[in-house]
Amino acid sequence: MSNILVNRDKLKSFDKTIVVPGDKSLSIRWILFASLASGVSSASNLLISQDVLASIKAIKQLGIKVNFKNDKCFISGNGIDGYKYKKNIKINAKNSGTLGRLILGLLINTTYPIKIIGDKSLSKRDFRRITGPLSKFGAQFKLNKGKNLPLTIFGSQKLKPINYTEKKGSAQCKSSVLFGGMRVNGTTIIKAKKSRNHTELLCKYLNLPISVKTKKKQDEIKINKVKNIQPLNYNIPSDISSSAFFIVLTALSNNSKIIIKNVNVNPSRTGIITILKKMGISIIFKNKKFYRGEKIADIEVKSPNSIKSINCPSNFNSSAIDEFLIIFLVAAKAEGISYFKNLAELNQKESPRLKWAKIILTKIGIKTITTKDSIKIYGNPRLNIKKKILIQNYLKDHRVFMTCVIAALSFGGEWNIHDKDSIKTSFPNFLKIINNLKKNAKKKKYN
Repeated sequence: MSNILVNRDKLKSFDKTIVVPGDKSLSIRWILFASLASGVSSASNLLISQDVLASIKAIKQLGIKVNFKNDKCFISGNGIDGYKYKKNIKINAKNSGTLGRLILGLLINTTYPIKIIGDKSLSKRDFRRITGPLSKFGAQFKLNKGKNLPLTIFGSQKLKPINYTEKKGSAQCKSSVLFGGMRVNGTTIIKAKKSRNHTELLCKYLNLPISVKTKKKQDEIKINKVKNIQPLNYNIPSDISSSAFFIVLTALSNNSKIIIKNVNVNPSRTGIITILKKMGISIIFKNKKFYRGEKIADIEVKSPNSIKSINCPSNFNSSAIDEFLIIFLVAAKAEGISYFKNLAELNQKESPRLKWAKIILTKIGIKTITTKDSIKIYGNPRLNIKKKILIQNYLKDHRVFMTCVIAALSFGGEWNIHDKDSIKTSFPNFLKIINNLKKNAKKKKYN
């Protein structure tokens, strides 16, 4: 029972200021850039989660020294070509698609084969979208069942630049190719569908040989071989994907307000903000600033009197791809029918999330119509659950777990949600913050 969360209490109104952990995407990217730098890089507010710790272990296996002191992480990079390749290296990406995919771009010149493994969930995901373009550089791959982990990468010393078109809106694919391009003489050209741009921004901040031309539907990125990377000292801002759960909890609560401090509000990540505003949720950015190329702000959210349905434009998809599960909960309480389309990418995540959206919404009594890439949600503003609900066998997808917790607190009912430890992937102190909100609202804490 220790790995099962039981919730019987609907959360009452609250007024709270919170801080969520450091951004997972930036934490992993900082680790990888720091491992390539010449000298010591430091980071504060690094997310200490399973995915991030797996990234640290990976670079240590490649000969990079990592130390923690006074809540800071220090990485001693050996330069752009400083990885120490050895025989029989096996990197365990665990549940991290970001690590599993991005690090492959950095390994295309390995002198010995390197094996990449992952957990059950990651091993079900299609890695051909990464190995396909990376093989054009000159690396070779052996994949399980031709597409899955475990895989083995065979590097090459005769690499060549490539032209690559990314059509899915995957920042992981784009970033992996960018890392590959850093290893290669000549200019690698990437035409990429709009997606989060943290890698490009860090490249620009570090004055690496990159150019980005922004067009309406895609970006054209050019990257040349990198000769040197300066150490990167970074105070990592809070994660908007983690913030999303508390934004939605506030939106679904009565007479409530929350302020989330120092959040990364990069426009390639704020689709959830745009969507929820269109649905009538009051969201304001305060204390806005720029930091290391990223936009940072405090996010203030107030619960609305009513929620409007939405016919969600597909151009918001890439900037909200990790938040759709929680957005669907807002649609469940909206007036009218909400429609979300072109979301096949959701089924390429830790679990088939579009499938799980239907399961969760059906369990709470909401009618849906789904296809392989779309969902219609028939909202019920008076939704109030009285029954028992069991959630299990969802491939330990951390966002499924947290979405169900928010649903339980918002709509009521008696919930038994398995695999509580899944939050270690991205948000280990999620339940601690929930408990503080419950305390604020004078409710019983979780055990």
